[in-house]
Amino acid sequence: MKTLNSGYEIPDPLPWQAIAGPLVAAEDATARLDERLAKSRIRDGWIARTHFTDACASLWLEGELVHLEDLVLHDAGMDVRAPTHELTRAHAVLRTRRRIADGKPDWALSPAGLAGLRGREGRGDREEETGDRNEEGDEALDMDDGDGGADAAEPFRVTPTDDRLADVFAVVDAAIAKANRTLAGENITRRQPERDPLVYDLDWDEDERLDTWRALVDQTRSLPPTVAAAIAADAWTALEPLQHSPWLGRLLAAVLLRARGKARSHLPCLHDGLKAIPRERRRPRDAASRLAVQLEAIAAAAEAGLKDHDRWLTARTLLARKLDGRRSTSRLPALIDYVLTRPVVSAGMIAEELKITPRAAQDLVAALGLREATGRGRYRAWGIL
Repeated sequence: MKTLNSGYEIPDPLPWQAIAGPLVAAEDATARLDERLAKSRIRDGWIARTHFTDACASLWLEGELVHLEDLVLHDAGMDVRAPTHELTRAHAVLRTRRRIADGKPDWALSPAGLAGLRGREGRGDREEETGDRNEEGDEALDMDDGDGGADAAEPFRVTPTDDRLADVFAVVDAAIAKANRTLAGENITRRQPERDPLVYDLDWDEDERLDTWRALVDQTRSLPPTVAAAIAADAWTALEPLQHSPWLGRLLAAVLLRARGKARSHLPCLHDGLKAIPRERRRPRDAASRLAVQLEAIAAAAEAGLKDHDRWLTARTLLARKLDGRRSTSRLPALIDYVLTRPVVSAGMIAEELKITPRAAQDLVAALGLREATGRGRYRAWGIL
């Protein structure tokens, strides 16, 4: 057994006998789903819908219930009630998944990507730019003669010919100096953010824990992608790099599958997959069983995604049959595509998306015969199976 400084232990050698079966199932299911999505006409709709389900599953694993319909309405800005704290957190997961899916395959695992996901965009970039500018300035001084350095340090000044202009220039100089001090103070503030001790543990060194986790991920480069993702997810749970974002670890494990080429056409829904594992089996004590559970979650997520894809594709085919005889300017094809991207849709959401009135949206829904999702007269929403 080799032990990291954090105390996380990786089996060495790996318990292949215990994880061989789950490994084969995870590799096969993920590859079949990705191949199916690569040539699917509903790929974009599948991805958009699974963002919602995986976000709800992430809160479900933490013991919080977030209704899928509430998350869809909150994302559209059409809440029927004040959003709860759990709903706000689920929406944060949803936004993060979208941001990761829209970026490059390996962006989220890069230092800039991790800083962005943590809400610390630009820190590294600003420091690098500052260093580059200093180096460029030093090189420029070295290339010039001794008098050139003195000339560069002396700011260019225009001697005003009028006393009134002198006052104006003085005000401008003071404003520029104040702006420079403000920018310098902003960098210092961002480097040392103040956190509320009632919310954050000040002794919790997130940077060190995150560096340890990244070093661990680097050690898995020679392993199969699914095994590397299982180790990354398990290590995140053990190390807890971020105090209030336990869900980010499985998203990064999904990113690892995407960056390693195992899931080129989609971002795996590992929260949804782990939700399918019985509760008493989710957190075993030995490392071999933990890795096996993570691999089973990857396989379960892929198998569920494959079933959902086939069901939604069948629903789209059935709805497309109702387009026969419609005029070319009909909004029904656009409504079908939009319904595939959301678990449920309301008249207001359809009206805003298709640029029509709510009454016209209800007429289109009736023409397609969409399934009623709420069963209420005061508030109605529709969807497909």
